[in-house]
Amino acid sequence: MPRFLRVGAPGKEKPAVLAADNSIRDLSLYIPDFAGEHLAPAVLGAVARRDLLQLPKLDSQVRIGPCVAGTTNFIAIGLNYFDHAREVGAEPPAEPIIFNKAPSCIVGADDDLVIPAGSQTTDWEVELAVVVNRDCSEVSKEHALDFVAGYCICHDVSERKSQIERGGQWVKGKSFKTFGPLGPWLVTPKDAGNIHAARLCLDVNGERMQDGNTSQMIFSVADIVSYVSQFMLLRAGDVITTGTPKGVGLSRHPPRYLKAGDSVRVSIDGLGVQEQRVVAHRSDARP
Repeated sequence: MPRFLRVGAPGKEKPAVLAADNSIRDLSLYIPDFAGEHLAPAVLGAVARRDLLQLPKLDSQVRIGPCVAGTTNFIAIGLNYFDHAREVGAEPPAEPIIFNKAPSCIVGADDDLVIPAGSQTTDWEVELAVVVNRDCSEVSKEHALDFVAGYCICHDVSERKSQIERGGQWVKGKSFKTFGPLGPWLVTPKDAGNIHAARLCLDVNGERMQDGNTSQMIFSVADIVSYVSQFMLLRAGDVITTGTPKGVGLSRHPPRYLKAGDSVRVSIDGLGVQEQRVVAHRSDARP
């Protein structure tokens, strides 16, 4: 099962693949990046059929960047798990709740998570994310999965005071620098297995905070892709993150939030693991 990833310094990542021996192999001779037209099923399929063990081996300690490039829309779905809706005292929504995360918040799976200046309410959310493979507009639920390049982990980091108390859109609390780790891997639908029976977990300092399953999703991936496409044109490389299960810090008694020095581990069956160090805000912080 090939697992696609992008490696290298921020802004200089190149495409790679995790081969059967768990080594990282360079794909840059065959594909310029996991972006745009290169996310098409035919392209990813052709890459996967190569003898991956014959490709150049890369340093196993290389930085892993976001697993997709060229994202123009970073869309999120709110309250999409029955157990999460219950824990916040909300009725399951009749239609998907859509909000934005700024694409500029996207970082690699293991990059530092920077607490915004003055924040005391930075929260965690493990989520399944969907990557779009081509222009997608007004598609039916029956054809929606044809527009999915693959799946990855998204840590939908959230600053609750900005999200809830500052008025207007949730995007205010969802788009700070480093608030959108994606990856480590992009896994195609063919290789992802039953994506609606996948376990999602998130640990803070080794303590399990979230332990859910995508079977608890209110709206399926096909529901979501079709629904979002009714309101906007999605492009290849766009990302839809599909909601979080119960266990967020906001809903704990008392609420619990991330602070500098914490470590976060995020995982979804078949999609790998993210590990982030939480660091204090600094004016020169960069992804």
